[in-house]
Amino acid sequence: MKTMKMKKWATLGVALLFGTAVFAGNYEIDAEASHVGWHGKKVTGEHNGAIEVKDGSLSVVDGKIEGGTISIDMQSITNEDITNEEYNQKLVGHLKSDDFFGVETYPTATLVLTDVKMSGTNYTFTGDLTIKGITKAITFEGTSEGGNDGLTVAGKMTIDRSDYNVKYGSSSFFDNLGDKMIHDDFTLTYKIVAKK
Repeated sequence: MKTMKMKKWATLGVALLFGTAVFAGNYEIDAEASHVGWHGKKVTGEHNGAIEVKDGSLSVVDGKIEGGTISIDMQSITNEDITNEEYNQKLVGHLKSDDFFGVETYPTATLVLTDVKMSGTNYTFTGDLTIKGITKAITFEGTSEGGNDGLTVAGKMTIDRSDYNVKYGSSSFFDNLGDKMIHDDFTLTYKIVAKK
């Protein structure tokens, strides 16, 4: 009888061990399935578009995200609200220029998660965000869903571009801009898909 009990406990222990191991480790980010949208405002209007995830991974232990690194392809910036192709490309070209993100010199932006707090499926992430070679700490919210084969994290973050020396039309750097002023804060709405 004692031997039977020991075997049952051993079997349960092995099951728990392997069950946990399946849902632990690095989850590679699926760049094609992931999406990041941007939205910026100015005195006279607003614009929105998208930008592509390059690569990255999330560290997951017992179903909980504990860290990760994500790279963004800054050269992939697009605009989605201007229908005139000429003006659309003019804005995109300006965003890629040294006035804004200088993508020729800084083709990649990165986010390294440094602290993760979880409550249910809700997360508070803190990380080091690097844009134009400048690294600043940022905190933002997200939610997750998924299972043993992968997970999806979605949410929104607000970024102050003046922290990253993105000066064009910024009242943090220039006075008397009037209706040419562009707000420093812009938002990224993200959906990151990561697979085991």
